[in-house]
Amino acid sequence: MKTGKLSAVLLAATFLTAGAPAQAETLRLLTWGGYAPEEVIQKFEEKYPDIDVEVTLSNNEEMIAKLRATGGAGFDLAQPSHDRIYAAHLEYNIYKPMDLSKIDTSVMEPKLLEGVKANTTIEGEVYAVPHQWGTSGIMADKSKAPEITGWADLCDPKYKGKTSMRLRRTILLGTAFAMGEDPFAAYSDLGKYQAILDKVVDKLIACKENVKAYWQGGDDLAALMLSGEVVASETWDSTAYKLYNQNPNIVFVPPATGALAWIDTFVLPRKGEADDAAYKWINFVLQPEIVKIMSASTGGTAAVKGGKDLLPEDKKAAVNAAFTDADMANLKFFANIPPGVEDMEGKALEKIKAATGG
Repeated sequence: MKTGKLSAVLLAATFLTAGAPAQAETLRLLTWGGYAPEEVIQKFEEKYPDIDVEVTLSNNEEMIAKLRATGGAGFDLAQPSHDRIYAAHLEYNIYKPMDLSKIDTSVMEPKLLEGVKANTTIEGEVYAVPHQWGTSGIMADKSKAPEITGWADLCDPKYKGKTSMRLRRTILLGTAFAMGEDPFAAYSDLGKYQAILDKVVDKLIACKENVKAYWQGGDDLAALMLSGEVVASETWDSTAYKLYNQNPNIVFVPPATGALAWIDTFVLPRKGEADDAAYKWINFVLQPEIVKIMSASTGGTAAVKGGKDLLPEDKKAAVNAAFTDADMANLKFFANIPPGVEDMEGKALEKIKAATGG
């Protein structure tokens, strides 16, 4: 009797289990605004009904802080920029290597893939692959400032009171390149880098009479450019692309020294629990039909072959008006940021702000 009752209980449990719906796996995504649009999530969950996508919006600094606080737990896929991975992992041990055999890297733009691999290879293992990319450089109204070619032109006396910039690290780096320095090469010698920063600080303080306003956000800059108060500015390329559609005289100008290029990546947090779901998401969003939706949402260009051709028509025209093949070959990718550099740059920016009121 005891054996019979036990068998009946086990049989009943088997039927109950078979009839119950499988619990969905959760893919916890730590990413930027616009990088997980609802339309893409819906399409992904339709294809993979056993996976739910949970999104937390963040930025580089917050991503590192969140993963540092948990030792790499709490998320299954994160998207820091390519220069925020190597040093952060060495210092905090927050990521784990990627299995590239599970990603269709053949669809990726080789220059971007190799750039990310070079920046994120630790002890022979690759920790990231590219997703979206864009640049920082100069925006100019060619009807009012036709001779703008680079960072230094923002301080040309002929444009006194008619230029703009944002007091963040991009303008420090761009100005350094314009002065004939290579700030990224100097990262290995912080004494040398400090000397470069000192020269850049002096240059940008002396430039204050040229600056109509120090912009804080894309909307501020857009208003200044469309009104004609400003004829040239340091900018993200995506801001210039948006304005091109309202005034085709306003174009993005890749500086002669090279536009500064960022690549937002995919990385696996060290204690992530859904690696297979993460790989599925990576491959899914690199499909052409999904790239089109994603690029419309982010304003950036997907790191896939022919990424420019998959942009919305309005952005495609703006990109083609800005970049030649030579400009693409001249990109200066942001270098890995070693410990101490951000503090140095922060102090440099504070000096400029104190002297200019920026």
